Amino acid sequence: MASVGPCGTGTGSTGSVAAAASKNNVTSFQRRGPRASSSDSGGSRLVSIAGTRPSVRNGQLLVSTGLPALDQLLGGGLAVGTVLLIEEDKYNIYSPLLFKYFLAEGIINGHTLLVASAKEDPEKILQELPAPLLDDNCKKEFDEDIYNDKTPESNIKMKIAWRYQLLPKMEAGPVSSSRFGHYYDVSKKMPQELIEASKWHGFFLPEKISSTLNIEPCSLTHGYIKLLQFIQKIIYEEGFDGSNPQKKQKNILRIGIQNLGSPLWGDDVCCTENCDNSHNLTKFLYILRGLLRTSLSACIITMPTHLIQNKAIIARITNLSDTVVHLESFIGSAREANPLYKDYHGLIHIRQIPRLNNLICDVSDVKDLAFKLKRKLFTIERLHLPPDLSDTVSRSSKQDVAESATLLGPGCGMMAGGKKHLDF
Repeated sequence: MASVGPCGTGTGSTGSVAAAASKNNVTSFQRRGPRASSSDSGGSRLVSIAGTRPSVRNGQLLVSTGLPALDQLLGGGLAVGTVLLIEEDKYNIYSPLLFKYFLAEGIINGHTLLVASAKEDPEKILQELPAPLLDDNCKKEFDEDIYNDKTPESNIKMKIAWRYQLLPKMEAGPVSSSRFGHYYDVSKKMPQELIEASKWHGFFLPEKISSTLNIEPCSLTHGYIKLLQFIQKIIYEEGFDGSNPQKKQKNILRIGIQNLGSPLWGDDVCCTENCDNSHNLTKFLYILRGLLRTSLSACIITMPTHLIQNKAIIARITNLSDTVVHLESFIGSAREANPLYKDYHGLIHIRQIPRLNNLICDVSDVKDLAFKLKRKLFTIERLHLPPDLSDTVSRSSKQDVAESATLLGPGCGMMAGGKKHLDF
């Protein structure tokens, strides 16, 4: 590299002249790209946390739910400091999958987990997390699952009209492990070394409550009080509330609460319509949301809302949650035997999306959404009902069309020649 004299004369390059000028603070322009001394500058910069990204609409920090298709429906992901409520399906078959996806995504990104349950031991829940699909095996596993899911008739290649190709598509397949959100193989368990390397805290209600403990009269059940105290302790002690500015590495706390509101938590909101402690659950959600708003944490809650008989309580729970997703399974319903829904296992309803730092929210244009559990993947797709192309229907419909054409009067009906229908 040619050296530049103090006066700036000589045959030095333009870049070196700009560097010397910027050093003396006499330059009138700025170089594009990062500066060489950017790592040493003491200016305030946005802190980058693994597994997060800012929202393109309001700048809110987002984390992935572990299901990229669900992230897309929620406006890019789950906002930090908010509550995602999953209304369980009737037989609680598919809602635990979303719960495990959320926790598995936290382990892959190095986030701290807090798992609370009154039914299963948190350690057992972590052992059943699905295995991630990363780079090399990602596309291979996905293509194999799609191929196995196809019927012999669907293997025939088809071309669609060009105007339908321009419609937005739901994310169905994996691209890369470095992207926001990962894909998981439900047929395999997460490697033990990943679980051992992660940092997590467990709250198992039967171990936290003693049968000989004298419970004082309170507006909350003892299980809810213990859980709130446990969450508050983790947030404050590990600096997720920003109380420890000396901590160099910032991280996200992912909180997962399973079957909240069920009788296992000591709440009778699901037992009777007019229960004495109907405000226990709503007060718990109110306090929990206050803890989340002041910390780098995100929470997912699964709740059997189909067991709550009082509709007013369901409305309050929805208002106290930021994002509400309802799973409607076809098992045990008339749609299970309906051939129109043979390719799907249930419907998914986006009940509520939060409005954070904005007057409007990211609402998906797609309202009819269905999900299906394949051999390896849980996918969310647009609900497409197949056309009825059977011979019996087409033959019988010809006579109906011809008769309806005669009712049009002069014009198309007469031009069709009485009983004959129009043939294009």
